[in-house]
Amino acid sequence: QERLVESGGGLVQAGGSLRLSCAASGRTFSLYEMGWFRQAPGKEREFVAAISWNGGSTFYSDSVKGRFTISGHNAKNTVYLQMNGLKPEDTAVYYCAARRPRYSDWAKEYTYWGQGTQVTVSS
Repeated sequence: QERLVESGGGLVQAGGSLRLSCAASGRTFSLYEMGWFRQAPGKEREFVAAISWNGGSTFYSDSVKGRFTISGHNAKNTVYLQMNGLKPEDTAVYYCAARRPRYSDWAKEYTYWGQGTQVTVSS
C-alpha cells in the first residue's frame, strides 16, 4: 500500500527553523515527482515546493522562496523541507505529495498524499 509519512513539525518562534521529512513507501516512488503543500486554518491548500525525481530541479512558491529548501529524493523516496526564517504566517498543516513525472505545472495533479504535520510559528 502506498504511503507518505511526514514528520518534523512542531512549535517554533518566529525567525526559527524546522526541517520536515517525508518518507514514501509501498511502491516505487523513485521516479515520482514530490512536493510540499500547506493548509492554514480557514484557507485553501497551497503549493510550497516541489522536486524532480532525480533531485535536479526544484520549484518554490514566491512566499517561501529564499527561506525554504526542498531536497533529497534522487530516487531515494525521501524528501526534506528545510524551513528557515519562519514567520507566523507559515503556520499550517504541511503535506507531502507525489505524482508521476510531468515536468511542468509543479503545483498540480498530485496523486498520493500524506496525513500532514502541524507547523506552528509563534510571534
